[in-house]
Amino acid sequence: MAEIRVAREAGACYGVERALQMVEAAAAERAGSVHTLGPLIHNPRVVADLAERGVDAVGSPDEAAGDTLLLRTHGTAPEEEARARELCARVLDATCPFVKKVHLAARRLANEGYQVVVVGEAGHPEVEATLPHAPGAVVVGSAEQARAVPRARRMGVVVQTTARRELLAEVVGELLGRAEELRVVNTICEATSGHQAAAEELAREADVMIVIGGRISANTTRLAEISAACCPATHHVEGADELRADWFAGAGVIGITAGASTPASQIEAVRERIGELVGA
Repeated sequence: MAEIRVAREAGACYGVERALQMVEAAAAERAGSVHTLGPLIHNPRVVADLAERGVDAVGSPDEAAGDTLLLRTHGTAPEEEARARELCARVLDATCPFVKKVHLAARRLANEGYQVVVVGEAGHPEVEATLPHAPGAVVVGSAEQARAVPRARRMGVVVQTTARRELLAEVVGELLGRAEELRVVNTICEATSGHQAAAEELAREADVMIVIGGRISANTTRLAEISAACCPATHHVEGADELRADWFAGAGVIGITAGASTPASQIEAVRERIGELVGA
């Protein structure tokens, strides 16, 4: 009989849990309409569930004028937040505290005269929310891109909270020769590193790995990549309904991990469904 194991660190992080508690409380008060500025978290199923309960995602503060608006976990540009506070009856800041650290570090480096480099995924909401805090900042997503960064006397680095430590090390290695002074503020979230280490640990022992979370979630995608490197039979799913019995044929150990935007209820649903499929 197959053994089903959940990674020792998996699922919703502090920032996501905090945001979900905030939106639950706001919705329960029923004091007017409640909206989120963009998807609250990168989990389509959670976002869809919120929409069914009347909490919809809007593209701009103008769409929530006069109502309650939650700023999403990935952060918001200062100008957009100011606009929200001008137009909305109530603004609740659900930005992850660890993302706020990135904003503060980027702003401080820029104010001190450093050319700011943001290590992360160009276009990702967290990165996009960080850039306005350091005008002129550049985004670097690989060692190759780091080699193209113009030389500067003073260069300061911050990192997307969900980036890999290996990526940061690779980029810093390239930037060392491009600045007289290089200052690095490691803003990778500890939860991200813990999730990744636990996923790799479990994947080395598993015959099959299931990674749960939104396909648009950067941190979940990285967990899938890490797992696949150790366990080729890795499957990234958003919910228990996507599981297939043939994935588990002959498996002795089935591992489960989940991204930082995946609530415990979704992990348990997947674990139960696998149990049904393999008769565990």
